[in-house]
This record gives sequence, structure tokens and C-alpha cells, in this order.
Amino acid sequence: MEHGSNLLQEILLLLVLSFGSVAAFRVIRLPPILGYLLVGAITSKYALGWLPEHGSIEFMGEVGVVFLLFAIGLEFSVRQFLAMRTVVLGLGGLQVLLSALSAFMILYLFDLSWKGAIIAAGALALSSTAIVVKQLNDQGEMRTRHGQLALGILLFQDLAVVPFLIVIPLLSGGLEAQGNLMALSVGMLLNLLLLGLVLVAGHKAMRPLFHAISSTQSQELFNITVLLVSLTAAWVTQSLGLSLALGAFLAGMLLSETEYKHQIESEIRPFRDILMGLFFISVGAKLDLSVIPALWFYIVLLVLGLTVGKALLIAVLTRLFGEDYGTSLRTGVALAQGGEFGFALLSLALSNALLSDAEAQAVLAAIVISMALAPILLRYNDRLSRLLFRDSYLKNRYKAAHQFSLDVKEVENHVIICGFRRVGQSLARFLEEQGIPYLALDLDPTIVKEARDAGSDVHYADSSRPEILVAAGIYRARILVVTLADLDAARLTVEVARRKQASIPILVRTRNELHIRELEALGATEVLPELLESGIMVAERVMKRLELPLEEINGAIERTRKDGYSALISYFRGESPKPGVLPNRQSQLHTIVLKPNDRAVGMSIAELGLGSLKLTVKSLRRGDIRGDHPSADMVLQAEDVLVLEGLSENLQQAQKRLFGERKTPHRDKPQPVKA
Repeated sequence: MEHGSNLLQEILLLLVLSFGSVAAFRVIRLPPILGYLLVGAITSKYALGWLPEHGSIEFMGEVGVVFLLFAIGLEFSVRQFLAMRTVVLGLGGLQVLLSALSAFMILYLFDLSWKGAIIAAGALALSSTAIVVKQLNDQGEMRTRHGQLALGILLFQDLAVVPFLIVIPLLSGGLEAQGNLMALSVGMLLNLLLLGLVLVAGHKAMRPLFHAISSTQSQELFNITVLLVSLTAAWVTQSLGLSLALGAFLAGMLLSETEYKHQIESEIRPFRDILMGLFFISVGAKLDLSVIPALWFYIVLLVLGLTVGKALLIAVLTRLFGEDYGTSLRTGVALAQGGEFGFALLSLALSNALLSDAEAQAVLAAIVISMALAPILLRYNDRLSRLLFRDSYLKNRYKAAHQFSLDVKEVENHVIICGFRRVGQSLARFLEEQGIPYLALDLDPTIVKEARDAGSDVHYADSSRPEILVAAGIYRARILVVTLADLDAARLTVEVARRKQASIPILVRTRNELHIRELEALGATEVLPELLESGIMVAERVMKRLELPLEEINGAIERTRKDGYSALISYFRGESPKPGVLPNRQSQLHTIVLKPNDRAVGMSIAELGLGSLKLTVKSLRRGDIRGDHPSADMVLQAEDVLVLEGLSENLQQAQKRLFGERKTPHRDKPQPVKA
């Protein structure tokens, strides 16, 4: 019990420090990852000593990486993974081999033993899967070419950890351990074969399993199943000598071919985001700041090797594999850091006496510093490519756009559909029935191939790139429709489209009303929130069943849309908001009944100053008479019923102005009727 209490205190302390540091880094526009790393560095045993040493925080952080890779796997299919085999095996294999050889030669020249140099070089050859994937995801670059290349190389790096884990005991155990090399190799091959069998079985079992779970209509059971599948897959690969993250990625990839992928992703997001913060804290805690003054020269050289040398090596290799200069450099910059699996290799090297404490700390410090620099380099990878290879970079981008324009028929008065998932495909079917030409863009190669084979005019292209929209005929199109589920991608597409074409109507589909104003400010002509539109659809069907005049129905619907859904955005939310939604940040309705001794009685609505709280009086009922949007000069009376509209936090402040000395309840609840 005492241990559990201490762990809770430690987690609370880390949460408080993380809150302050992440908020501060957001204010100065730096990635929040740096805030977590800073918290880890100052709370570690090398600094304030507040971080627990029993490994619980580090373990929870590793689970966060599991969920991150599981979510990334959901964006891939088995066919996509097989299509990347050249990148994973060819480019990834060369990167690890040449990076390790280069680091080995440099470390050996600095008087490290050849045994220690091999392990340290292996640690330096790896990159951070967690940082690269998270930052590229946040920037909307995971689906880009350099994002795909970086992920392919990272997958091979996860596999490359295994040979190093085999080599460490061999290097420390002499001839006796070397005699076990054959047994270890055979065991590893058997483990890989077993992994293949597990993947085949999982591929056949996932869809029926989730069909059965969904048929129970139990959200709790669905969530438990998601956690069970992701963590079981991670445990299997760890048991086979591979990484936890690799198993989670493979499990996500198997589930990506089911219809439950989006629901699964939404369920694991809260676990992933919270635990990832703990992971970065545990990374920062490995840095001993006291060794930096004594070993600063070696650490600086290693950091330069990881950031500059590694980036250039990967860029050259990527270029040799046929990519353009800009994409090659962006791939190199993305992987220009050390990785979390390097810590495991260094720890084993220390325990097997292959490295001294000073040598291990120098390499460790270089890896952590490079990981701290990584989010900044990743944020500006596009600008760096434009700066160094402006002519060739832009030339290749426009060359690709030109090739795309050649593939596109010279259509006019067509509809451009950005995003070809369910909503985009539904729209395309209606357009086909009406004989209206359209052109769809999407970055899922499987969807594009299957849809094109079926006769749909869909192309693999990034709609957020201005040259792609120009090639798609944005100057000739009648309308552009954005159906992308990714809000960041939708924002960028709207902004770029409006910048290129000031007059084209842009319709944007969004999940709810929270982003209507933001998208309109970026240039959207009309934003269609799915949740509100579904309410309109139900009302329209009901009114038709009631045989109301069609003109009245259409007029009511048109007024609602023209007013920006203001009549529907606010509603009575009750005491139990939807899980995961912060109700105080959404507009809502609240009913207040004035009592005879309340401060507001005898005052006009204008005198209350509700406008300063960004609140409006939606309606006022006095007796049996109700009026919407009452005049600001109306004087309030006892028993008046006010319906206020605004944010929950502001509604609570308004009650103080209305009630005065009366006790302020959260809501005026109806009283039970006495018998």
C-alpha cells in the first residue's frame, strides 16, 4: 500500500512539472517533447532525485510507445508493408550497416576498445521511433514520401537490434559464448518463423474477433479487446527477442484492414498521449548533466555525428535509391538523432563490462541531446530542403505535379474531392448518377488502386500541395469539396486552395461544430458539421411525414444553415457530458428561474452586463408567454424563466450576477412532484 501511495505522489509530481513545462514550451512555440525531456533531466537521480528508480515510470512510457506504434500500424495494410520491402530491407539495411561502420571507426580512433566500439556504434546507428513518428504525425507528414521512407528505415532498425543483442554476450563471454553462436542463431530463426505463424493466424482471426465483440454492443468490452490485442502482440515480439513496438505495429497493421480501424484509433488515443509523455520523461532522466563539462568535446563531436553526419549519410543513400534531393534530405533530417533502443544496448554493454561508465555516459548524453534537437530539426525539415536545394526541390515537386496533370484528363466544370473515404465515395456516386465530372485525390494507395480499377476518377496525390491543386484544375473546377478526416490536413488544404483560387466555392466536411469558425476563417465557403447535419436530416424527414408544405421545410432548413447552425449548436447537455469532450469549451443552453429576492429582479437585461461574459439571452418566458431574443430594455420580474446561451464556465459566473446573495446551484433542477 505504501509503495502504491508513493507511486501516486511521484506521478502527480511529474504531471504538475509536465503541465508547467509543456505549457511554457507551447508559449515559446517549441515542441512539447522538449518540455518532457527537461522534466526528466531535472528530476532524475543525477539532478533533484525526484524520479522513482523502481522502473514503473519507464515501463509506463514503453507502453505509450506501444500504443503509438499500434496507431501507426492502423494506417498501413499488409500490402502496403510488402510494397515497402525495398525501403525496409534495402535502404534500412544499408543505413544501419554504414552508420554503424562509420561510428565504429570514429569511436575506435578515440581509444574505445573494439568490443565497446561495436556496441556503441550500434546504439548510434539507431534513431528514435517515438520522436520521429509523433512529430511527423503532428505535422501531418506521416503520409508524405519522406515520412514513408523514414518509417521504413525505422522498422528495419527495430529488427537490427536483435543481432546486437546476440553479439553483446558473445563479446563478453569469450570462446565459450562464441560456441553458442549457432544455437542462438537457430533459436532466432525459429522465433522469426513462429512470429510469421502468429501473424498469419492473427490476420485470419482479427476480423471475426471484432465482429463478435461489436455484436455485443458493449463499449467496455470493445476497449478491453483493443488493449488486449495491442499489448499481447507487444508481449509476443518481446518474448521472441524483438521490440515491444514492433509487435504493436504489426497488430495495428493487421487491424487496418478491418472496418473498425477508426474506432480503435479513437479509443487508444487517450492512453497513447498520456503515456508518451512519461516515456519522454524517462528518456530525459538518463542524462547525467554533471558529465557534460568533463566530456563536452567528445559529446559535441558525437552530437554532430548524429545530427549532421547521420543526416547526410541517409540523404546520400536515399538519393542513390532514386529519390529527389529534397526528399532525400528531409528523410535524413528526420532520422538525425539517437534512439531509445540505443539505451538498452548501452545498458547491456555496461552490465557486460564492454564499456566504462564515462564512455557509456558520453554516448548516452549525445543520444539524449540529439533527441532533444530532433523535434526542432523535424519541424523545419521542409524549410531546410528549400534553402539548400531550392531549384531542384521545387523542380521535382512541380515535375511530379506536371506528371499528375498529364494523368488527369483536361476536365472542366468538375468537382474536386479531397479525400476519398466513405464521404468522398458517397459524393462521387451521386455525381456519377447526375453525369457531373469529378476528380478525387487521396493518399491511401490501396483505396486509390481499388477505386481506379472500379472506374472512379481518383488519383494518389496530396491535396494540401498547391501545385497538385493547380494540376487538378482548381482554376477550371466548379467547386472543391474537402472530406478529409484529418483536421490538420483539412485546414492546410482549405488554406492552400483559397490562396490559389479566391473565387472557387470550398465545402468542408467536419465531425462537429467546434471548427466551423476556424475553417471559415481559413477560406471555407461552407462547413458541414456531420452531427448537426444529421439533426437537420431527421427534422426534415419528420416534417415531411407530417406533410408540412415543402416551401416551409426548405425555408426552415435554409435559415438554420444560413445562421451558421446557431439554433442547433447550443443545447441542454445534462449532467453527464460525452466522455472525452470538455463541456465548458462548448456553447450550451442553461435555464434560470428568478426568485423574488434575486439581484436581477427589477433590473433590465442590459444592466446585467451579460455581453461581457459572451452570453446572450436566448429566450424569456413570463407565465405562459415566451419570447425569443428579448429586448435589452426589458425589466426582469420574479418567476421569469431565462434561457441563457454560452460557455459553461461563463454561465456559472452569470448566475452570481443574477442571484446576488442567493446560493448558486450548478443547475436549477426540477423538484419532484409531491403526492
